[in-house]
Amino acid sequence: MLSLQDGGLPGDGPPQRTSLDPDDWQTLRKQGHQMLDDMLDHLETLSEKPVWQPAPSPARALFDAPLPVEPTDLADAHAIFRDNILPYGSGNIHPGFMGWVQGGGTAAGMLAEMLAGGLNANLGGRDHMPIEVERQIIRWTRQIFSFPETAGGLFLTGASQANFVAVLLALSRKLGADVRAKGLPNGSRLVAYTSSEVHGCVPRAFEMSGIGSEQLRRIQVNAAGQIDIAALERAILRDKNEGHTPFLVIGTAGTVNTGAIDDLSALRGIADANDLHFHVDGALGALGILSDDLAHLFTGIQSCDSLAFDFHKWGQVPYDAGFLLVRDSAWQRQRFASDAAYLSRAASGLAGGDWWPCDYGPDLSRGFRALKTWFTLKTYGVKALGDSMAANCALARGLAGRIEQEPALRLLAPVALNIVCFAYVGAGDDVPPQVNARIIEHLHAEGRVAPSLTHFNGQPAIRAAIVNHRTRQADIDALIDGVLKLGSRQDLLPC
Repeated sequence: MLSLQDGGLPGDGPPQRTSLDPDDWQTLRKQGHQMLDDMLDHLETLSEKPVWQPAPSPARALFDAPLPVEPTDLADAHAIFRDNILPYGSGNIHPGFMGWVQGGGTAAGMLAEMLAGGLNANLGGRDHMPIEVERQIIRWTRQIFSFPETAGGLFLTGASQANFVAVLLALSRKLGADVRAKGLPNGSRLVAYTSSEVHGCVPRAFEMSGIGSEQLRRIQVNAAGQIDIAALERAILRDKNEGHTPFLVIGTAGTVNTGAIDDLSALRGIADANDLHFHVDGALGALGILSDDLAHLFTGIQSCDSLAFDFHKWGQVPYDAGFLLVRDSAWQRQRFASDAAYLSRAASGLAGGDWWPCDYGPDLSRGFRALKTWFTLKTYGVKALGDSMAANCALARGLAGRIEQEPALRLLAPVALNIVCFAYVGAGDDVPPQVNARIIEHLHAEGRVAPSLTHFNGQPAIRAAIVNHRTRQADIDALIDGVLKLGSRQDLLPC
């Protein structure tokens, strides 16, 4: 057992054990190497394992135990992880995972996360090198998206939080810094605009901000799944005539349902004509700009005022690593910087430093997300990441082509990026659409591939989101073969 070292607390009697470091570092080192080897073995053999399997009752029961008072040997705790957690994950690292837009991570990113955990840095502020690593990522993201030198940025938990912060920035730009103290004016009639295909975190951001989701106008989309520009212009004019105050338009670079990318250049023009903050939710696709094959799809993204995206999706950084890029970092300070005695700054020493992230976002306690991102970009390079994204999209186009060749399948939406939505319809459209939901459940249980369920016109549909750098043609073939096989089974028909 890894025991605690003797401490030096004052008082009578023998010294109490207070340090949580081990007495025997060699025993810890040996166990740590075993834990690392187990994870590397797991990653190396992913394709030999189920993408998902249900956790058995005994495994679940282990996590309904009383609070531990006495210590447990690290090796025993690791054995519980190895046998009862590791085999029953969500599967997003597996090549057959196509269910939701989740990155697969990398071995380098995992190792970087270990280093960050050992350093245990708090990136709220102060003068230390982890802050410089995050600033390096900001400079790199400025370069990736062709933002000006005035641009700032910040790691957040994910695009959900980044979109929320962007709404707050837009609000302060429209109403001024006083809104922080005074709140929304009585009778405020602020309105914003986005696509009807927007991710659910955006209306939730309006609820959390106090503006209210009813003030977010969700504009219809065209046949390609993009926001209808003419309909948007009509909505803005109507709101102005009715006395509302438009302040924000939100474009999407990869809708969650189909991967559609809005006409970002047109949205920039509308924002300029109507004095709107122009934000882009790029959680799904924005990093596709790293691919020479895909970059043209994101024309106009460099013109937005703020951009939310996730390194932990197509960037393949381990969770979590969301990011917000802002055209002018002064907007961040206007919204978040504050004076506090316990955060006093100094000209030198640890309390020095000219960039404290707590002045640019909502968090004071912040983990070292930048390190695993730095390692990922540094060790693989952006070309390899872009090539992986292009490969995902090529697989998606191939999947769509195969669907169109199969009489029993129907493609339900254009394939803009890496998402394919389709349905099993049978030989003559005589199959109840609910069968598609049953097919997905059975595919998950079989453990070879895992698509997700979505809905088109209220009907269940199969959605394959190809995000993992490990996914290959064999996985696409397994998806199609599995859907066709299951769709033909009579026992899947509703009773």
